[in-house]
Amino acid sequence: MSTGAETFRPSPRVTVIFSHSDRHYEPLDPLEVRYEADGLEDEPPRAVEHSVLWFTEGKGEEDLGVHFFERLVAPERLPPTAPMGQFSCRLPRSPLSYEGVVVKIRWCVRIRFFFESGRDYVSEHEFAVGQLPPAHPLTANL
Repeated sequence: MSTGAETFRPSPRVTVIFSHSDRHYEPLDPLEVRYEADGLEDEPPRAVEHSVLWFTEGKGEEDLGVHFFERLVAPERLPPTAPMGQFSCRLPRSPLSYEGVVVKIRWCVRIRFFFESGRDYVSEHEFAVGQLPPAHPLTANL
């Protein structure tokens, strides 16, 4: 039940620019990311997290691995109310992005803002590592 004291805040919009415009990287490539967030209104973030991670989708348990993580909390390092930032890391040898029939492996950049009000906002932006061809389901020869 709403108390009337709550105010609706629209979600920010985060634009991410990858160093490779096609968002395709090879293992051990440097990944460089710039971002800008719109729609924070008058609520500057109290912390911002940058991460690069992979996750699985599909049948069975889903896995997640964090390759790079950085949390900015020092006021002089935090973006102002119109935040923009950048970060970089070198990608690992594996796992490679994979479009399987049963399981998929996806890579993404995650940017998370934490606000004084206690709310947070997460923005994820996918990219690919490696050049594995997509899997095709087997068809029975009749």
